[in-house]
Amino acid sequence: MYFGRVVGCVWCTVKDASMTGRRMLVVQPLTPELRNTGKQLICTDSTGAGAGELVYWVRGWEASFPFDPDAPPVDTTVVGIVDEVHVQRMAPARAQPPAKQPAPVHRKSSPKS
Repeated sequence: MYFGRVVGCVWCTVKDASMTGRRMLVVQPLTPELRNTGKQLICTDSTGAGAGELVYWVRGWEASFPFDPDAPPVDTTVVGIVDEVHVQRMAPARAQPPAKQPAPVHRKSSPKS
């Protein structure tokens, strides 16, 4: 699942028959910190989301699941409306100082006979 914000909608008069009555939304993908990431895309809507709402969406074959048994030809669908976002990032682990290597041992070579 991916996170995004609805920034618009799409209207079209000519479309596949299985898309009749289906809403299509323009969604801006977001990071968990609500920063834009990637290009805007078109998603079908299975939730009734409106402009400005935070949503989560799916991509691929699973995008048609909310519309079963119709299975319209879609590859992205809004499947949820987000009420709140709580992000708690873990602090990066502190770098451990390198372990001290023992000093190399120099041995005297024995004379060859």
